[in-house]
This record gives sequence, C-alpha cells and structure tokens, in this order.
Amino acid sequence: MKKAVLVLLLLAFLFVCAGCGSAPVQAPSEAPAPTPAEAPAPPQEPESTPQPESEEGESKEEEHNPILVVYFSATGTTRGIAERIASLTGADLAEIIPAEPYTADDLSYNDRTTRATVEQNTPDARPEIANEIPLDGYTTVYLGYPIWWGQAPRIMSSFVESHDFTGVTVIPFCTSGSSGAGRTGETLGEQAGTGTFLPSTRLSAGISDSDLQDWIDSRS
Repeated sequence: MKKAVLVLLLLAFLFVCAGCGSAPVQAPSEAPAPTPAEAPAPPQEPESTPQPESEEGESKEEEHNPILVVYFSATGTTRGIAERIASLTGADLAEIIPAEPYTADDLSYNDRTTRATVEQNTPDARPEIANEIPLDGYTTVYLGYPIWWGQAPRIMSSFVESHDFTGVTVIPFCTSGSSGAGRTGETLGEQAGTGTFLPSTRLSAGISDSDLQDWIDSRS
C-alpha cells in the first residue's frame, strides 16, 4: 500500500516538474522606434535678380536732335529730297502746307493768269500757311523749296517772315527742272531778318545718297 502511494506521489511530482520546465519565454522583439515624420523644409526664397543700376537713379531721356528739315513741295520733288536729308541726318521733318493747296492748273508756266504766275509776279504776295511749325530747340534748319520762275515760291517768304531764326543756321536747298538756285537763299535771309542763312543749293531729284551726304557734310 505504501509502495503504491509512493509511486503515485512520484508520478505527481514528475507531472508538476514537467509543467514548470517549459521553454523560456521569448521577449518580444524590439521594433525599431518610429521615426518622427520629417518636417517639410522651409521654402527657399527665390534669388533676387540684380537690377541694373540706373545713372543717377533715373533713366535719361533720349537726347533731342537739334536739326529740323522744313520744306514746301507742290509736286513731290522737293519732298523726296527733304525726306532723304532727314533720314541721313536723323532730323525732324516738317512740311509747309498752304491753306489753299496748289493744283496742276495753278502751276502752268504757259498761262500768265495762273495762280503761281500771278503770285511770282507780285513781290508782296504772301500765301497763307495752314500749319504751325515751331522752331524752339532747333539750331539747324534745312529749308527746301522748288524754283518757280527763277525765284522761291512766295509761300517761303510767308514762312521766313513769320518766324524768329535767332541762333539758328538755315541751310536752304531747292529743286527745279533747269533753273539754278540764284540768290534765293540770301533773299529769304533778308526777308527773315534773323538767323544765319547760307546760300541755297540746287539738288537734283536723282542725286545719290553719297553725293547728298557730301553736300550735308559741306554745310556742317
């Protein structure tokens, strides 16, 4: 009986030891610590574009060209020369516009009753000019006109007598079928009474740019 009890006790002891002798408990593996979310990088300021330094803090205005080309042209020949002079010199351009435009009939040489013939035969005739041409700020004026009956048209007298040319050098030029300039430049200067008027030059409608430039240079 005692033997059986001992056996039972031994078996019970072995059972208890078997329950306590379980495999060692594994510690939970360490997960990597969560990395805090990276804060967004602050936006970079755009690089400022260097601004060109302006002279004396302000841009200077384009320099004014003190040359003016003034012309009267009834048929377009003098206009063509005037435009070319303005282009070669960089000058401003102004046209003398008659209040009453001249027609082809007004310019007939064969009729002594035509308007231009009557005006040219009347020294005191002064045709009215429709537009104003200020001379302020100009020191050189090229003055162009056709030759009518050996003289400058009377409208040129209207122009020079109505302006003050003090401090201005006037360079007259003319166009014609065959007549020369004569003393037309000097006469216009006498009528103006102010300024320095050079002798007039007859320029051909077909003059080359190089010859025209030579003439311009000879007057400067």
